[in-house]
Amino acid sequence: MTMHPTLNIDPATHTGLRTVLTITGALDMDTVPHITAATDPLALSGRTLVLDLAAVTFMDSAGLNTLLILRNRAEAEQGTLELRGLPDQALRLLDITCARPLFTLTP
Repeated sequence: MTMHPTLNIDPATHTGLRTVLTITGALDMDTVPHITAATDPLALSGRTLVLDLAAVTFMDSAGLNTLLILRNRAEAEQGTLELRGLPDQALRLLDITCARPLFTLTP
């Protein structure tokens, strides 16, 4: 479990070809290095990485950039990235930046 005053990342769970990582708190300039550290070791080749973001309280452009980098990495490794439970504030950020169509979103 990764801890930061405004971020918590639960240990990844693996089921079949899906890996789920639950993130709680803010995705911002101060916390994205922890997300990168948690996702870099994960194998994405032929797998789906599900980021459960239902408990994310805030996301800024640094958080969005991290998600875009992770999406590109998954695609390059023939894997997929799925964002689960993205809160309204983060969805508005995706809409404002026209990035929503780039992601697979699930409730």
